[in-house]
Amino acid sequence: MIGRLKGTVDSLAADHAIIDVGGVGYVVHAPASTLSKLTLGAPASLAIETRVGEDSIRLYGFSTSEEREWFRLLQMVQNVGARVALNVLSALTVRDLERAVALGDKTAVARAHGVGPKLAQRIVAELKDKAPSMMTREHGEDAVLAVGRKGPEADAVSALVNLGYTPMQASEAVARASRDLGEVPADRLIKESLRAIAR
Repeated sequence: MIGRLKGTVDSLAADHAIIDVGGVGYVVHAPASTLSKLTLGAPASLAIETRVGEDSIRLYGFSTSEEREWFRLLQMVQNVGARVALNVLSALTVRDLERAVALGDKTAVARAHGVGPKLAQRIVAELKDKAPSMMTREHGEDAVLAVGRKGPEADAVSALVNLGYTPMQASEAVARASRDLGEVPADRLIKESLRAIAR
């Protein structure tokens, strides 16, 4: 199985790229977020998900292993195949997807092509419990769940976890506070998150 490809971008299309590795061109299907970072003739290194079917082998490429994990996770939801998972990752950044799942924001997920309200609801409902364990496994217990990895949001989640709240509770509260307040220092996020949890 292929887990990573390093080569040169030979061509780009709307939903895939051809990566030249030692003279062999690999067709790699990828979300728009990954394709937008590739440049013709430039070096590329992609995390790869290999799918072997009865009559074909398909490669799916991602700019980060985290994005690949979300691709896998999305397909655990009924009626979400590779194409729909790519569409979701094309419409939402990983951070936006984490936030949408934490807040149960089906409207954000429904922005993806081919995802209606019912499927969007199923995605946020089914991933709400699975996503935190996946992110914790990927990034360790101090991972910032649902709202990103760095900055004031990370500090706020860490502070709430240290106060005894679960990572999921902390993530949801900080995600809501961040959505309402925008970019603010960690201490304001913490205060607003604590108010929201107390309500």
